[in-house]
Amino acid sequence: MHRPDHTELVSAVRATAQPLRGASHDYDPLLDRIGDARFVLLGEASHGTHEFYSERARITRRLIDEKGFTAVAVEADWPDAYRVNRYVRGQGSDATALSALGDFHRFPSWMWRNADVLEFIEWLHHHNTTCPSGKANEKSGFYGLDLYSLRSSMQAVIAYLDKVDPESSRRARDRYACFDHFGEDAQAYGLTASYGLSPSCEDEVVAQLLDLRQRAAEFAHRDGRIAQDECFSAEQNARLAQNAERYYRSMFQGRISSWNLRDQHMAETLDALVEHLDRTTGKTTKVVLWAHNSHLGDARATDMGQQGEWNVGQLVRQRYGRDAVLVGFTTYTGTLTAASDWDGPPERKSVRPALPDSFEALFHEVGHQRFLLPLRDGGDVADRLRRPQMERAIGVVYRPQTERLSHYFHARLADQFDLVLHFDRTEAVQPLDRDSGWEAEAELPETFPAGV
Repeated sequence: MHRPDHTELVSAVRATAQPLRGASHDYDPLLDRIGDARFVLLGEASHGTHEFYSERARITRRLIDEKGFTAVAVEADWPDAYRVNRYVRGQGSDATALSALGDFHRFPSWMWRNADVLEFIEWLHHHNTTCPSGKANEKSGFYGLDLYSLRSSMQAVIAYLDKVDPESSRRARDRYACFDHFGEDAQAYGLTASYGLSPSCEDEVVAQLLDLRQRAAEFAHRDGRIAQDECFSAEQNARLAQNAERYYRSMFQGRISSWNLRDQHMAETLDALVEHLDRTTGKTTKVVLWAHNSHLGDARATDMGQQGEWNVGQLVRQRYGRDAVLVGFTTYTGTLTAASDWDGPPERKSVRPALPDSFEALFHEVGHQRFLLPLRDGGDVADRLRRPQMERAIGVVYRPQTERLSHYFHARLADQFDLVLHFDRTEAVQPLDRDSGWEAEAELPETFPAGV
């Protein structure tokens, strides 16, 4: 039996929540609250839920059309996303959105090679193609913030220098050859270098970044805006290589260290992107971010933050204040696409109903299938949702057998996000690459919820 204060909280959330019914005006309250903010951070409670992807895209289309947003920055590696950026801006050699997504082959490929992303990329390409003549600065780009692409970023730097300065390319090859012994296995490099079993390549990646930066002004002004963009992209790849080298060494020094380095890199990439776009377009850039709730909700409002972690949401809030709007996404049950183990194939899995005493279970009791809940300046409901409570987070691996241990943490929701979008029952995102194993949906075991 629920306590009276819990029943009152459910009623208060129900009175404040704004149902989403699939109408064109569903997100009017969200856009009103965004106002003139320059940064809108749209999260997800899992990397494999259709509604999270489709509704982020729906909101983003309105932000681009109605509020002049010109950049979509996502939890993906810079070189993979930049191929998509070239496509949506009418550059590069890809003729289709499907082809442009071709570099997303590293696990978990379904994060970006899925039907919802494909549809959005097609829309973005069409939007840019139909921009009126003379308004190239209003075209919207697609950019990656993450740092896993050590090898492909180094290759991108060399390919760029091959075109603009072969002698600089030779120096880059010599420096990056430090990693050749490990092939594509960056973690093997990190393990051996962190324990002194192989030489560190830190000096080489730092030297290459400094070398490229010293020549950047010369390279960038040869052929106008496109040359500036390509030089900027090469510099981001060189900076990524430097930070990725540190990241893979830090993986074996503790989770907090590597997490903080990764999110710091993403926040710095965002800052560099905004500075570049402001300078080259002559306009104030507005950016939509797509990433997991764990990256975009303010870490200071979570027990991870209490342990010393920070994240993109916290860093963006600290720098831009109310010019940033943080939006979390939650679900109670349904299906999702995830692996059972790291580097495993995508599976369509059943999502167990949320545990009692979690925010998701609370929202289930509200009784709306979908709703928007404002939290910034949200009055009594926001005050009540500042009390620590369990929140679910599912990444690319879902282990329902250890649900509580693997997928829950404590948070103060009203301090973590400015708004929350809840979808009570959700469906798995559809990977573009899947086998018969994805088609066969696993049912909840008869012993549920025992063993949770």
